[in-house]
Amino acid sequence: MKKYIPGFFKVIFFISVSFVFIGCKKDTCTRTHSYTWYEPLYKTTEEVRANIKSNSPRDIKEPGKIFILGKYIFLNEINKGIHIIDNSNPSSPKNISFVDIPGNVDMAVKGNTLYADFYTDLVTLDISNPLNVIKKNISEGVFPDRSYYGFSADSGKVIYDWVKHDTTVEDCNGVTLPYPGGVVYFDNAFAFQSSSKSSPVGIAGSMARFALVNNYLYTVGYSDITVFNITNATQPVFANKLPVGWNVETIYPFKNKLFIGSNSGMFIYDVTASPENPSRVGEFSHVSACDPVIADDNYAYVTLHSGTACLGYENQLDIVKLNNLSNAQLAKTYNLTNPHGLSKDGNLLFICDGTAGLKIYDAKNILNLQLLQQISGLETYDVIAYNKKALVVASDGLYQYDYSNARNIHLLSKMNLAK
Repeated sequence: MKKYIPGFFKVIFFISVSFVFIGCKKDTCTRTHSYTWYEPLYKTTEEVRANIKSNSPRDIKEPGKIFILGKYIFLNEINKGIHIIDNSNPSSPKNISFVDIPGNVDMAVKGNTLYADFYTDLVTLDISNPLNVIKKNISEGVFPDRSYYGFSADSGKVIYDWVKHDTTVEDCNGVTLPYPGGVVYFDNAFAFQSSSKSSPVGIAGSMARFALVNNYLYTVGYSDITVFNITNATQPVFANKLPVGWNVETIYPFKNKLFIGSNSGMFIYDVTASPENPSRVGEFSHVSACDPVIADDNYAYVTLHSGTACLGYENQLDIVKLNNLSNAQLAKTYNLTNPHGLSKDGNLLFICDGTAGLKIYDAKNILNLQLLQQISGLETYDVIAYNKKALVVASDGLYQYDYSNARNIHLLSKMNLAK
């Protein structure tokens, strides 16, 4: 999906320069340089925090992570906040409100509480009334990788938006461009998934970087796991931070295990004995590539995809046998186009295969997947398959499909992106 950088999510605003040589006449400068720069817009910290609440619904422009709880869809607007969508009627979902959270890219929901990243902070929200979301707590500085640099050092201000400027200047004496600021770098934290239909814990896609297990919230950064005790749901308490490795991208909880995807492999952690100090019980190494992962009782399903940030060129689905966690073994590899998010419900496996669209497989025999349907014409990023409905984030909108009849999977609705 062109709007995203796969794996651990990076948004880099930078000065991009293209040189347009028109020619030089004698004593006349006719050579120009065209470039783009982004101007940060600031508000005070107090203004931004006061606006972390339900506001009027906003057009969906750049969707990120999705999260489902009950009849509601929570959809991230990258670095802007969270759309709340009433999905009582999947054939006609309604965008009902927007929570402004600058720097937000991920979330997790348990009961009436939503946890979201707010640049370097963790914000806790009461969502018992989605039309009146209330900020309950802010844990400061818990995601240091999400700092932005090169701009105002005033801690009393927050970047809430950017203005794009396209500029052309004449320059016959070399490349000397007006430079308005530094480089901004964001490194995220993402959402999570649960397999229990009756659980108060919501369901998120496989591109997640937040995970909930019992009374703990686990988040992954570039190289570590951060643990929060959420026994008191609205007052999360920092409990621990553990190194994992490098280029960590996603986290997926299944029962008392955490499956963590990175550029170089999948790590398996057990939280049974000590939830605040997860222990590594296994790993599976693969070639460098972005690595979303989901799991069930017997297998882990790992999609590898290429891309600039993914450090590799492989595009495939790896099926990993989990009968011996300390020695997880590759069971089968399937070649794909550019796979990203995936989801599994019973014997159906859904894979977002980039520009190749959404692919649905009969996974009854995991070593001999059978393609049931390929929905082309959309560039897909992430999917949640739950309760016979598949929710798909694509480059042009949010799709919902009915798969109650695996031989007749059909579109229920589409929410278009604003142009």
